[in-house]
Amino acid sequence: MPWKKDTVADLVSLLKSGDTIAVIDIHGVPAGAMIGMRKDLRGSMNIQVAKKQLMRIAWEQCGYDAEHLESLFKSAVQPALVSTAEMNSFGLFTELKKTEAGRAAKPGDVAPYQIVVEKMDTGMPPGPIVGDLNSVGIPAKIMGGSVQIQKKTVVLEEGEVFEGELGMMLSKIGINPIVTGLKLCGTLEDGVLFEPSTLDLDYDQFKSDLISYAAGAFNLACNITWFTSQTMPTLVAKASSEALAVAVEAAVVNDTTAPHIIGRANRAALGIAGSLSAEALDDELAAMLGAAASAAAAAPAAVEDASEAPTEAEEEEEEEEEAGFGGLGDLFG
Repeated sequence: MPWKKDTVADLVSLLKSGDTIAVIDIHGVPAGAMIGMRKDLRGSMNIQVAKKQLMRIAWEQCGYDAEHLESLFKSAVQPALVSTAEMNSFGLFTELKKTEAGRAAKPGDVAPYQIVVEKMDTGMPPGPIVGDLNSVGIPAKIMGGSVQIQKKTVVLEEGEVFEGELGMMLSKIGINPIVTGLKLCGTLEDGVLFEPSTLDLDYDQFKSDLISYAAGAFNLACNITWFTSQTMPTLVAKASSEALAVAVEAAVVNDTTAPHIIGRANRAALGIAGSLSAEALDDELAAMLGAAASAAAAAPAAVEDASEAPTEAEEEEEEEEEAGFGGLGDLFG
């Protein structure tokens, strides 16, 4: 028939129009909703519904592996072909995921997961709804002027079939378990077949993992002294700190080390002066010791016992620790 040849030609054109090809399942999507979805997605992808046999013919004419198509067909009740030149497989999955929405279950629908009704205040006023809920196995009672679910109840197990008014009653308390939308069955990109489970990523966690991996790689590169444009500033700063520590320890006097050496000598002199009697001190030393004592008393974290004050050896150890590499934090001062 001529229309079949035209459909195959259209499918071939669609398959050749993009780098990412997919099969979606449109089963259960109302016709009106389908029209709206296609309109919203038209700018980023092409979608065409056709019979499976016509899709197979077009697929083979494009030179694609027939086994790939059969694999994509496995989870599709009512398949449609999708092609996009704008997105990769992950982007396509994310875009199609936006079309999904829950609806009330109808008699004959299969529960996609265990349907559990929690104990709650429905907020609904008293009325026949109480009897309706109890009739489908949801224990309800009027309390405090509203309808309340008395206890947590499993009303249907995964795979069981909805019957009677159960789906409608669940919808009235906000449970719409049947998801409709353009369900992605899989994609083909650069000869690689992607399953939906592979494409369903937690992007926030993925971003966090990338940051963690980058930080770990940076720290490793710095610790093994791997010179790159990213590690050089940190490695140079570390080397500078270590060189300064060595120069101060060796009492090499220059413009950079002089303040550190003088400061150390001053602290040592004050330590000695503090161990002498007041009669042995001149006015200048006494004033310096008094100022140091006042500053120590005013400090928020003042040490009550003088024996807990840091020794010269501890101060030197602190200087060495400051000169060491602090990881990724060194980049930010």
